Amino acid sequence: MSRKPVPWLDQREQRAWRGFHDLRTQLLSRLARQLQQDSGLSEADFEVLVTVSEAPAQRIRAVELGRRLGWEKSRLSKQVTRMEARGLVQREDCRPPSRGADVVLTAEGKKVIRAAAPLQVVEIRRLFIDLLTPEQLDTLAVISQVVVDNLDRESRDSE
Repeated sequence: MSRKPVPWLDQREQRAWRGFHDLRTQLLSRLARQLQQDSGLSEADFEVLVTVSEAPAQRIRAVELGRRLGWEKSRLSKQVTRMEARGLVQREDCRPPSRGADVVLTAEGKKVIRAAAPLQVVEIRRLFIDLLTPEQLDTLAVISQVVVDNLDRESRDSE
């Protein structure tokens, strides 16, 4: 099985890729540190709370939560277990009764996400949104959608 040679990134491609990579790494790291400092939440805690809080009736099947977050079953299970111990979410049997579990936001989870989310938005605006023009935001949204659509298509094709 021979592979054909892969063309190296040219200067423009390398600049775009490295720029995106550095932006992503530094921005997400800074946001995660600030989130921890402001609310005591990890990035994983926040992602779970946001996703569950946005689901109908603030409950979501665990398998769907894992899919939306792009997490393996074991990672999700460990994360939810930690969050259950802190009273942020709970597992309940799926409705209507079927195999699997739903992850449900608790009253404490609602309180925590309501307090943390506005602080996170302030940082997202300060470190990202407010630095870009409306046109740059529109372009970034289009670029992001092209890449995400392709990743989704590849995931479906490999299943």
